[in-house]
Amino acid sequence: MTNGAKSGHPGGSLGCADFLTSLFFNYMRIDPTAFTMDGRNEDLFFLSNGHISPVFYSILARRGYFPVKELGSFRKLGSRLQGHPCVNEKLDGIRIASGSLGQGLSVSLGAAISKKLNGDHKLVYCLTGDGELQEGQNWEALMFGAHHKIDNIIMVIDYNLKQIDGPTDSVISLGNLQAKLQSFNWLTIGMNGNDLNDIALKLPQAIQLTGKSKPVAIIMHTKMGFGVDFMYDNYKWHGSAPNDEQLLNALAQLPETIGDY
Repeated sequence: MTNGAKSGHPGGSLGCADFLTSLFFNYMRIDPTAFTMDGRNEDLFFLSNGHISPVFYSILARRGYFPVKELGSFRKLGSRLQGHPCVNEKLDGIRIASGSLGQGLSVSLGAAISKKLNGDHKLVYCLTGDGELQEGQNWEALMFGAHHKIDNIIMVIDYNLKQIDGPTDSVISLGNLQAKLQSFNWLTIGMNGNDLNDIALKLPQAIQLTGKSKPVAIIMHTKMGFGVDFMYDNYKWHGSAPNDEQLLNALAQLPETIGDY
């Protein structure tokens, strides 16, 4: 998709592919054939780090929200698959415009409160990048969630220690992230986001922690560009599209390529 558009964000998309596949196909209680914006009586997912739209669109299409062949229109003029998800294109599976980093957790907490007010016992999931935790709005949201005992939300942090300008430790170090989350009164667990077996172990644990008067956070350890050797753990692939030669090299390294679009 990023090769076809000659732009996009393949690094973080590859890093989150295993988690999002597992979440949408094994755990989320959803009905792609009956999508509604309010999402009542089903689990909700909000992508805060909207730049990894390639993997998000890929998951949504294969889960049945729209035709897989539409993935070929990624970032094209007039496409519903814009570089960052947007709501004006009316694409099933997308409930917020995202990619203006730092906002997704606030929106997710609002949706979680709405579910509580409506007597809806389904969950809200939010995926954030670790780099965007350098923005203050997230920490206001973390305080808000704990203060109001919003316990029907699971925040997942893509903890790959990379962002567009380099390692997060070089830009603004997050320090001991687990200790900080716990000090903000969030129930916190760690997970290897590039290991389907660990996801199958830890994600159910996180789900079981909901409903205990505290919000839940998963620190998901991933590698940018996971599965492709020349992209692996390299921040320069945050927002660089592979050329034709690099594309063939990358696809040859992945276990399976699905679809022709």
